[in-house]
Amino acid sequence: MKILVAIKQVPERDAQVHVASDGKWIDESDLNYTINEPDAYALEEALQLKEKNGGEVVVVCAGPERVTSTLREALAKGADRAIHIEADDLSARDTLGVAQILADAMKAESPDLILTGLQSDDLGLGQTGVVLAELLGIPHATIIMQVEVTGNGLKVKRELEDGWFQHVEMPLPALLTIQSGGNKLRYATLMGIKKAKTKETKTVQAAAAAGSPSITLERVYLPEKQKKTEMLTGSPAEVAAKIVEKLKFEVRVI
Repeated sequence: MKILVAIKQVPERDAQVHVASDGKWIDESDLNYTINEPDAYALEEALQLKEKNGGEVVVVCAGPERVTSTLREALAKGADRAIHIEADDLSARDTLGVAQILADAMKAESPDLILTGLQSDDLGLGQTGVVLAELLGIPHATIIMQVEVTGNGLKVKRELEDGWFQHVEMPLPALLTIQSGGNKLRYATLMGIKKAKTKETKTVQAAAAAGSPSITLERVYLPEKQKKTEMLTGSPAEVAAKIVEKLKFEVRVI
């Protein structure tokens, strides 16, 4: 079984993030980066599937030269090969644009299974995996907690709301977006770090973006602080109803 894992490099969670001078994105000049945590769980799931069923795990990451450090980390943990999609303009591409360059690189590999994290820690859109599956024309399932290889394909466990789960059988090839917390993440061993230096990392150039993105990021800014006092009048029942309405539709906390 050949398993491809799409991973993303994101700023470390405790990084001091500042808005760039143009207000379009964050200032990346003095940041430390790491593997996106949901993608780390996707990688762990892939490695465990390989240990149980045999096969090959290939990690794929799009971005500038700095993402090679994240690819080396994945190789040190046990991935067999890496593909670096060289792209310096990811922030200018929408979800469809990013999924397209991932699909272009993955088609040649003819994988049996593709795993991604549920969402990224920086944007949190949760869209790339499902759009990628659509571009490749393969079935997909999201929010996956467990994966079992069967004689006819896969049996997966999806997390739903309120403690409910859904068990789904699906054919291969397929794409799954993995929920965080389903497995315990492994650390790279000293031997793994040494072996990573000898493993293949293939670099491919991302195709130029085709046309204008369907979604553009116009502005990145800190939340604006506002103070506002509003007196609610009426009977206790009427005031309570008004408070609930504001919490639902204005504050959006219930």
